[in-house]
Amino acid sequence: MSFIEASTYLEEKGYKDRIKQFDVSSATVELAAVAVGTEPEKIAKSLTFIVEEQPVMIICAGDAKVNNAKYKAYFHKKAKMLSPQEVHDFIGHDIGGVCPFGIHDGVDVYLDESLKRFEIVYPACGSANSAVELNLGELENLSGSKEWIDVCKIPE
Repeated sequence: MSFIEASTYLEEKGYKDRIKQFDVSSATVELAAVAVGTEPEKIAKSLTFIVEEQPVMIICAGDAKVNNAKYKAYFHKKAKMLSPQEVHDFIGHDIGGVCPFGIHDGVDVYLDESLKRFEIVYPACGSANSAVELNLGELENLSGSKEWIDVCKIPE
């Protein structure tokens, strides 16, 4: 059902032609990169946390990892990722298809600076076999993000 919510949201915004569904899994960064035909770092992965009893989603580059010190400096809390059941309950998507489109109300979405290296990125579209091609401005607008933050590290 998550794909329906995410794709409906994107269709209503005029992005139906950018949605891609695959015959193979895109549930991990590596699988998504193969399915899309791009480098893993250009997959925009969605990481979900709980901060002050509220769900938070951080969209970052596929090769990025949360830097605990930066995360704590920004959110004033230690990073606590949501469990798969919490992701489903709080966000509205299941692991492997988590994206900022068609999500439950009350989820704060942030975009990590690690994405700014790319013109085009590929977040999931609510299922473990989908993606959507977006430039950074489109991702920023469609995700309803609060702001750009710097809480991840990328490999050197």
